Amino acid sequence: MYRVFLSWRYLLTRRTNWIGVGGIFVAVGALILILSIMSGFLESSRAMLRGDLSDLAIAPSQEGRGTDGSSASSTRTPAPLLERLFADERVEAASPRLVWYAQAAGDGRRTERLMAGSAGDLSAIQLIGVELRTPALLAEAAAAPLLAALGLPLVPTAGRSADGRARDEFSTTEFFHSLRREPLRGMRVQNPLLPFERPRSYRTDGRPAAAIVMGESLMSGLSLVPGDEVEVVTILPSPDGSVTSANRRFVVAGSFRTGAHALDLERIYMDRAELEDLLSGHREYSEILVRTKDYDEYGAALKVDLERDFLAAGLIAGGYGRNGEIVAFPGQVKTWEDSRQNLIGAIKNERVLMAIMLSLILVVSGFTIFSILTMMVTEKRRDIGILAAVGATPRGIMSTFLLIGFWNAFLGTLLGAAGGILGATYINDIEIWLSDLLGVTIFNREIYYFDEIPSDVEPMTVLWIAAGAFTSTLLFSAIPAWRAARVDPLVALRNQ
Repeated sequence: MYRVFLSWRYLLTRRTNWIGVGGIFVAVGALILILSIMSGFLESSRAMLRGDLSDLAIAPSQEGRGTDGSSASSTRTPAPLLERLFADERVEAASPRLVWYAQAAGDGRRTERLMAGSAGDLSAIQLIGVELRTPALLAEAAAAPLLAALGLPLVPTAGRSADGRARDEFSTTEFFHSLRREPLRGMRVQNPLLPFERPRSYRTDGRPAAAIVMGESLMSGLSLVPGDEVEVVTILPSPDGSVTSANRRFVVAGSFRTGAHALDLERIYMDRAELEDLLSGHREYSEILVRTKDYDEYGAALKVDLERDFLAAGLIAGGYGRNGEIVAFPGQVKTWEDSRQNLIGAIKNERVLMAIMLSLILVVSGFTIFSILTMMVTEKRRDIGILAAVGATPRGIMSTFLLIGFWNAFLGTLLGAAGGILGATYINDIEIWLSDLLGVTIFNREIYYFDEIPSDVEPMTVLWIAAGAFTSTLLFSAIPAWRAARVDPLVALRNQ
């Protein structure tokens, strides 16, 4: 009992102990706060990097070998792939998509801006033809005002089969949410359920142009507004090996915003049939997008199974492996993480490096505890001698000084954890207050395309930090406590 009493008394009466408590408080609070922000950035960046990517994408190669060694090539129609996909219960939705690259040109005033990239070179624009269940969506669009008045969420459900599975872009990607997201500079489409509906402001003297939806950054940078016409120019391969050009005028229906500046700067969406017609039937589709019922549970396994089954059916191409077996060419079936693995890995590495660097603060606070306890052992030699003289064992004396380190760790960790969690929870309020106080913008929301500073407090991370603080403090307290236990009571009393 005396050990707890003495350790607590030494802690309260010696003010330098509070320096150690403060050091642990700062270390633990900073670790929790910054790692929570980094975790929030990781999750938000994952969502931003994913953009409109589906869970899986199937892009068959044009040539290769099947499992029987015969020549294999992708089918011109997506029907065989879709049929096999919907035979798997893990697939919730799938839709074909046609992707092509082109240039855009407007009237004489805008042509140069439309054609030139940021460095003055020609900038390619990605044309994406998507599949939407227009007749069914028309019915939903008509009912949308009534649903909104009743307070029901506007979620596209048209085009789904009896088992709830669908074959349209809205069901496989986040395109619908990109259309509804609050624009920063661009202009929304009239009705997100019908994005390729011509704007009411559109007037034409001749044949009405088909509608397209542009990325917000692209539309804003080109000073376009809904109702403006642009001409899309592309090239097509010919059977004789030469190339021909194709062009067509489209009307801008509005913008979408994914939150990823690079994607919003280079993408134009249109109806797949319109893009296929522009390409003169050269291709029906480029890839099949797949959404699983549970990506975390089924994603990786479904990729492996689909790759094996499609290769066996000759729907994707393969070549000879090292042992002479037929293996699928890489990249034909891939998850969305495969497409962004380098960037996601970089963010994870930054989080780990940040944790390692910030952990040095715990080491510094541990050295502080070591210095404080070392000085205390030197100053309390007479007290140690008296304790030993009245019957205290070396183990009891060592426990007393270890308890001082324990109290430092307990108070510092408790206050630091509370401060770090509160700071991470109210980081945006703190940032706004500091910005107003200092007169500077600490977090520029336009740079990161985040509406607020992301923060994600992970309970296991908090527990690991608390355990690390306790362990390091007790380790640094062990040496002074051991020295206190080895003090000779006769020498200690004689020298006082």
